[in-house]
Amino acid sequence: FLDPIADKLLVAAALMMMVSFDRISGFSVLPAVIIMCREILVSGLREHLAELKVPLPVTVLAKWKTTAQILAIGFLLVGDASPDMIPSVLIGDILLWIAGIVTVQTGYLYLRTGLKHLD
Repeated sequence: FLDPIADKLLVAAALMMMVSFDRISGFSVLPAVIIMCREILVSGLREHLAELKVPLPVTVLAKWKTTAQILAIGFLLVGDASPDMIPSVLIGDILLWIAGIVTVQTGYLYLRTGLKHLD
């Protein structure tokens, strides 16, 4: 994909826009908030560990998380403009929840790894 910062900015901007225009609403706001909070937490952790010269490599699961996020955003952006036979909003919502669940998992793994190096 793009570089990690661009991925985070793209995902954050798209999620905020879709929440503000009610494309993401109700309980589906929860995975969007989880995704945004995790990105801030892990970015801060990475930055701090970089100062300590401790690498925090990207995991394969985190790459799948980004894939699920970007696919969810794509389906949600297409929304009702998709052909009737393709339930884009439903697919986008499901992918957003999958991304939210994987986001919690990867956030936990990064936090667990990072906390070993913090005083």
